[in-house]
Formats: sequence, C-alpha cells, structure tokens
Amino acid sequence: HPRKMHATIVENNEALFNLFLDFPKPMLVAVNGPAIGASVTSATLCDGIIASEKATFSTPFAALGVTPEGCSSVQFARLMGEENAERMLGREGWRPSAEEALEAGLIQWVVPHQQLAEEAHRIAREWINTGARRSLRGGSGRDELKAVNARESVDLANAFLGAPFIKAQFKFLWSKKKWGPAAMFLAML
Repeated sequence: HPRKMHATIVENNEALFNLFLDFPKPMLVAVNGPAIGASVTSATLCDGIIASEKATFSTPFAALGVTPEGCSSVQFARLMGEENAERMLGREGWRPSAEEALEAGLIQWVVPHQQLAEEAHRIAREWINTGARRSLRGGSGRDELKAVNARESVDLANAFLGAPFIKAQFKFLWSKKKWGPAAMFLAML
C-alpha cells in the first residue's frame, strides 16, 4: 500500500540520520575510497572527516530522481558554499576528489592512502586528550537539523514514489541490460 510504504520510508530515513544527530560523543569519519550517497551526507553530520588521497565523494540524487537527504540540503551549503553544494546535489553530479573536497570545505584532512588509519587514530587520540565535545560542523544546531531531516525524509519518500525516480530507475536498469527489473519500473509508471 503506497501510504504505508511512504510512512515507512519517512520513518526509516529520519531515524537513520537522527542517530548521527543524537550521538553524544565526537565522531570522526575516515574515508578510504569512493563514498556515495548516505555515506557522504551522514559524514557531514559528524565532527570530522579525514580522507585518503584515493577518496571521492558522490551524491547522485538528481541523477537518481530523488531529493537530498541526511540534512545535505542545508549542511552542504554551510560547509562548501551554495555553488559547490549545487554542483554535488544538482544535475552536474560533481564527484570531488579528496583534494577537491578539502579545498571546498567538505572534509578537513587528506592524507596518503597508507597513512589513513594512523592519522585517524592520531586525531581521535588528540580529541580524547583535549576533552573534545560533540559539535556539528557549519554552525548548525541539532534541533534545526532534526527539523531539516524530518522535512527531507518526507520529500525523499515523495520522490521515491514519484514518476521522475521511477523513470530514472527504469533508464538505469535498462542501460545495465537488467530487462526484468527495468520492466517492473516501466509497469509502475
């Protein structure tokens, strides 16, 4: 039933990102390769992001026919500015490298691939030694981002049940020669 499916999408999406927003201790994300979708948006809800030089960051929401999630409609612009946020979230589908993400403000550190774990541990130990407290990047407040998350979750559920998403899934599956699943999305249209 579409109404029940809509409610389930809203509830699960909102719960996922609220876990990050409600977590009481500082969180450091270490990215060692391609980060895609929710792994990127949830990372921006953490205190720090360190990346290997081999890391890339992708949020292909527009290409998939869905709306931004994980508070990215607000957080991306606060961390990287409106232009870079639109490049990542919009039609361009910009996938910055680690260096580009650092320069844009999405992440705070880039290290050689082989040193990622060591550097992440060093930063975590430093946070422990200095008594670092949980803080959201970009000057965002927890209650504000929870409201953004609630709104985005409804928008995402609407998108998942809408024609642009269904068309995008059909085109993607058809391009991969997955005829059966593609036909299912075509029938949904």
